[in-house]
Amino acid sequence: MQDPDNQEAYQQLAPIQPSLLLQGENPRLIDEWQMAPMLWDAIRHDIDMKNKEGLYILTGSTTVDESRIQHSGAGRITRLKMHTMSLFESMDSNGKVSLQERFDNKAFQGTKSDLVLNDYARLICRGGWPSSLGKSDSVARKQISGYCETICASDLATVDGIKRDEEKVRALLRSYARNVSTQAPNSTLLADLSLDQKSIHINTVDNYLSALNKLFVIDEVSAWSPKLRSQTAVRTSKTRHFVDPAIAAYFLGAGENDLIFDLNTFGLLFESLVIRDLRVYAQFLGGSVYHYRDKSGLEVDAILHLSDGRWGAIEIKLGAKQVDQAAANLIKFKNRVDIEKMLEPSFLMVITGTQFAFQKEDGVYVVPLGCLGP
Repeated sequence: MQDPDNQEAYQQLAPIQPSLLLQGENPRLIDEWQMAPMLWDAIRHDIDMKNKEGLYILTGSTTVDESRIQHSGAGRITRLKMHTMSLFESMDSNGKVSLQERFDNKAFQGTKSDLVLNDYARLICRGGWPSSLGKSDSVARKQISGYCETICASDLATVDGIKRDEEKVRALLRSYARNVSTQAPNSTLLADLSLDQKSIHINTVDNYLSALNKLFVIDEVSAWSPKLRSQTAVRTSKTRHFVDPAIAAYFLGAGENDLIFDLNTFGLLFESLVIRDLRVYAQFLGGSVYHYRDKSGLEVDAILHLSDGRWGAIEIKLGAKQVDQAAANLIKFKNRVDIEKMLEPSFLMVITGTQFAFQKEDGVYVVPLGCLGP
């Protein structure tokens, strides 16, 4: 592992003789390797020479300039996107309802979550960074504040070396937070910025959002295009999400009690919390998370699609009152999919902020997030 106290010396050495930085016991962790991308080719060469696996772990907080890498590393280096921790990983979810078992159509037994509404509000604001676990809520909030303010002040420049207006970055993140869990276009963000009295061009908005994506601050959900029975146009807009809903809560200035008294905002951030966890579980299961929306207005919050073609459709509702409507929406969507051209869904599920997990008579599962696991 690199010594952080010698970071400047390492950066000076990397372009001259990168192989010297690879000397030492393996596995060897090289943090923020994108600051010296020439290490990639040196590592690829060392892997070829030693013909072993598990020699290096390369970590970075932003994407790398691919033009500075000569070889792809295919067959030698595997890329893995790290997320903040799911509720199951932080041991806030009991994990009694397994997504893997839903895909495998195993027997289902009703169960109960230990979390109530206030817990979800607290967990949204706390975030899923490992350093915040076991800390008081006030300490966790200070850590998130420091992270978010660093994004505004300096982190975006690490993406491409371009210094951006700190106040405009903050205003854009605030606008993005107001539109989290929606498919709001960039023009909506631009109009929102004008309300904050921030003059900014649409191209600048695009540029800032691209940088935030490369910095792994925002993490949008792509649209899913299944085979349908009828010629229905599927919308392709992405759903806005941060990598963790705690970022949205911070830029909205929302604490636990604020969310409890603003159920609309609470519902949007709860949806983002669920999407975060689903992405963690999907990666473990070898799949991806999408959303669906067509021109008729039929929408499904999350599609969990595995690499073998199996998929499940999920609606996300904070409370119990909307469960029946959400279940009916899922069945309507299922009937629209052409199962002669693709697999029928392995399951239909409504993920909630309630306490009891059960299967409805129509076959739809109702599962609290506090019961969900991979």
